[in-house]
This record gives sequence, structure tokens and C-alpha cells, in this order.
Amino acid sequence: MTNAPRRFALIQRLLHWLMAVCILAMLFIGAGMVSTVAPKYLPLILVHKTLGFTLLILVLIRLALRLYYGAPPLPADLPGAMKLGARLSHQLLYGLMIVMPLLGLGMLWAAAYPVVLYGGFQIPALLPQSDGVHTLLWNAHVYLGFAFFALVLLHVAAGLFHALVRRDGVFETISLLRPRNRMTAAE
Repeated sequence: MTNAPRRFALIQRLLHWLMAVCILAMLFIGAGMVSTVAPKYLPLILVHKTLGFTLLILVLIRLALRLYYGAPPLPADLPGAMKLGARLSHQLLYGLMIVMPLLGLGMLWAAAYPVVLYGGFQIPALLPQSDGVHTLLWNAHVYLGFAFFALVLLHVAAGLFHALVRRDGVFETISLLRPRNRMTAAE
């Protein structure tokens, strides 16, 4: 017998879906920011910075909760390649959820922009001003943003695959809804 949970803890599930909505918003806000010079740019950047910093804190909380509560096991009949893909994609998702806000902060600091969030909270600069570092971090933030978006789409597709095609209970482990009782083969 295993002590692994059958579902993620409620707090893990709530954070997952809250962060999913926020990350999608961030990706679209980011795309909107780089495509406009209109007066809407400044409020977008304030929302983007604040949400990015908030997501950085939330992902650290999620990692701590994952270490504390663990994660449900994948189905035993799931092919090895799919298990490896799930493990690697989750590691990449967590990595990008940490790296993206750090790149954003570093990019702003290297450009000597103050990082002021909603409520006037200012994060002190940890990098000196450098045009070269700013350009490097900006490029990394933009291109990894596209990779992050692709990975999010892959994650959504995998979730739908588990929910609608395999119907193997993987989606139910993170769903906020109660799992339906599955009929057994004898029924």
C-alpha cells in the first residue's frame, strides 16, 4: 500500500487554478504590452509587474505544498514515455514560473527602471544598470515567454486528453469538482 494521496490537497488545487488564470492573463498582457505604445501601455506594465511578482510568491508556496502534501501517482498503465513527459513538462512549468518573473525583474533593474508594484510597494534593484544585460534579459524573457505559452498549451492539451480520451482519473486529481464514481467493468 502507498501513502500517496488520490487527489491533490484542496489548497494545491485552488492554487493551481488561480495561477492558471493569472498565467494566461500574464501571457496575453505581455503580448499586448510589446505590441502597443498607446497610453494603455503603462497600466498594462503595472499589472504585469504586480501579477508577475505575485505569481513568483505563489509558485514558491505551491512548491512547498507539493513537498509537504506530495502528489497523486500517475496511473500504472500510463506508458513510460507519457510518464516521463508528464514529469519533465511539470518540471519545466515550475522552472518557467520561477524564471520568468526573475528575468522580468532583472530586465527592469538592468534598465534602471524602478520596480514599483500596486500599492506603491517598491522592490529594490539587485542588479546594476547595464544596457547589454537588459537586452539579454529582455530577449530571454520574450522568447521564453513564447516557449512558456507553448508549454501551457501542451499542458492544457494533456489535461484534456486525460479527461476526455483516457478518462484515467489524472484530471480529477487536480479538478475542483468532485470526481464522479466510475462504473466498474462488472456493472
